[in-house]
Amino acid sequence: MGKQRKIIHIDMDAFYASVEQRDNPEYKGKPLVVGGLPTGRGGVVAAASYEARKFGIRSAMPSKKALELCPDVIFLIPRFPAYKEVSQKIREIFHRHTDLIEPLSLDEAYLDVTEDKQHIGSAIEIAKQIKQAIKEELHLTASAGVSINKFVAKIASDLNKPDGLAFIGPSHIEEFMEKLPVEKFYGVGKVTADKMKGMGLHTGADLKRLSEEELVKHFGKTGHFYYQIVRGIDNREVQPDRETKSVAAEDTFSYDLVLIDEMNAELDKLAALVSNRLQRYELKGRTITLKIKYSDFRQITRSRSLPQPVNDADTIATVAKELLLGTDPENKKTRLLGISLSNFNEPVQRDKNDKSAQLRLFD
Repeated sequence: MGKQRKIIHIDMDAFYASVEQRDNPEYKGKPLVVGGLPTGRGGVVAAASYEARKFGIRSAMPSKKALELCPDVIFLIPRFPAYKEVSQKIREIFHRHTDLIEPLSLDEAYLDVTEDKQHIGSAIEIAKQIKQAIKEELHLTASAGVSINKFVAKIASDLNKPDGLAFIGPSHIEEFMEKLPVEKFYGVGKVTADKMKGMGLHTGADLKRLSEEELVKHFGKTGHFYYQIVRGIDNREVQPDRETKSVAAEDTFSYDLVLIDEMNAELDKLAALVSNRLQRYELKGRTITLKIKYSDFRQITRSRSLPQPVNDADTIATVAKELLLGTDPENKKTRLLGISLSNFNEPVQRDKNDKSAQLRLFD
């Protein structure tokens, strides 16, 4: 048995929107959305201020829907270079305490502080100092989760947002996981949560009653992970220097799609999400891949490589729709669509040991 890890998950609060409100005081206290304009095709919300969230606006929502929920909401086009600059300053604060940093995006990261540079020893105290430095130096707030593994630390960071700090110690992890609603499990989306509830599985304790074989039968290979994590077991290491090989977005639908127009509308949204993420990391890719999963769980992928690297939503959507047409989609019951871009011009260095690493938006 190795030394027990001390893991911190830092998640910036409404990051893009908070940077905009900090840099533009006239936006403070107002509902604000960073993302595609509602007048554009396939515009989506990249981030929403807490004032906007009170109206039900959330990330990945179509911008037109956000405007319906709050007609007074302010829309701003993302300024990714500005967010990246702030992200670098946040990373510098992290490096004061550890070099074992695994960034998940510009606004969140895992830190392994089992051995911290300043010999503070307490992960809770380190998290407090990081939050305080971000507040004093950058005039932004972050939420932190502290535990002995990545999964629990990530869930903990979401418990007391915004500007929160939560610690879940080793003796409380299993009890905490048993009480946790299934929709709060990281990686469990709405469709999976609804399926679980339909099976009478509402909390971690309910999941715990199923054997590993039963979980795999109902949820595929992810069932192995559910079996482990509901018992508080997550042995994944914090991995700095991951190399991203593809950027992807996918969505599972609450009902099967059979009309091409419906599928095309979803592809517009997915293309916009992928484009936003590519621009955030200043990436362009040549290979566009369409993923389709049917109601019988059969899955296919279709890819096309372009002569020049791209990252604009229109090109990505157009190619994805052409790939879709090539599958003769009419009247086939489609439960999931996904788009990914790969074959980058300059890959972001993430994990040299994980050659399949992806930046994902949702499962």
